[in-house]
Amino acid sequence: MKQLVLFFSLISSFAAFADGGTLLVEGKYQNRNLFVQNGFNNTGVGFCAYEVRVNGQVTTDEVNSSAFEVDFTPFKLNTGDKVVIEIRHKDGCIPKVLNPEVLKPKPTFDVVNINVTEDGMLKWKTKNEMGSLPFVVEQFKWNKWVKIGEVGGQGSPSEHQYEFKVVPHSGENKFRVKQTGFGSAPRYGGPATFSSLMEKPSFEVAADSKTIKFSTETSYEVYDFYGNVVKKGFGNNLDIANLHKGKYYLCYDTVVTEIEKKKN
Repeated sequence: MKQLVLFFSLISSFAAFADGGTLLVEGKYQNRNLFVQNGFNNTGVGFCAYEVRVNGQVTTDEVNSSAFEVDFTPFKLNTGDKVVIEIRHKDGCIPKVLNPEVLKPKPTFDVVNINVTEDGMLKWKTKNEMGSLPFVVEQFKWNKWVKIGEVGGQGSPSEHQYEFKVVPHSGENKFRVKQTGFGSAPRYGGPATFSSLMEKPSFEVAADSKTIKFSTETSYEVYDFYGNVVKKGFGNNLDIANLHKGKYYLCYDTVVTEIEKKKN
C-alpha cells in the first residue's frame, strides 16, 4: 500500500530567473482537486509558485495568485489512478498544500462473495476499490472481533480475489475483512461463517505455576487485571513462569476465564 507522501526536495530549477525548488505530492486520484496556498516570494515581489505539473504535464492553472486550485479534470484520470504533482517554486519560499488528504485512498470496496473453504482458507472477491489499502482479517472470538492478519488490497475498481489461511476454533466460526482509510470510518465485508466439529480444548495450570497445558493446540491470550496483554500465541503449552503471582484472564478457543498464578 502506498499512501500519500508529502515531502520537499530542494533541487536546482531550470527557470531562467532564479534557483528554486519543487514541492512534490504523490497519491491516488479520488475525484477531488488540490488547493494550494501561494505566498509571495522572499523578495516580496511576485508569488512563490510559478509552475505546476501533474504526472509530468504542465497544468494550465493560474498560479499567479495567493491561492490556486490544481484541477485534475484535463488529465482524464480514473478514480484510483496514481498522481504525482510537482509544484515548482522560487528560492526562499515554499507553497502550502491545504488539503493533501484528498489524495489518500478511502475504503470503497464491495464484497462480491466471501466464504471459508474446507481446508480453512478464507476467500473473498471484491470490486470498486479506489486505492491500495490493506484488508485486515478479523475473527470473532472472546466476545469481540480479533485481528488475525492482513492482505494487501489491489486498489482498482475491477474484481479481485483474495485469500487468507485461518485457524478455526470449536463451534461456530465467524470471519470478516475490513479497510480503514484516512479520516473515514472502517468498511467491512462479511462475515463468513461455518461450524467446526473440533472438540473444545481444556487446560490445566501446572502445580509449580510455571506453565499452562492445553489438551489441543489453540490460540490464546492472557490479560492482567488492568486489561494489558501479557501473553499471546498459539500452541498447547503456555509458559507463565515470568508472570507475577496473582489473578489473570485467560482467553483460548472461545473461552474467557479467570486463572490464578499462586507462585512466583
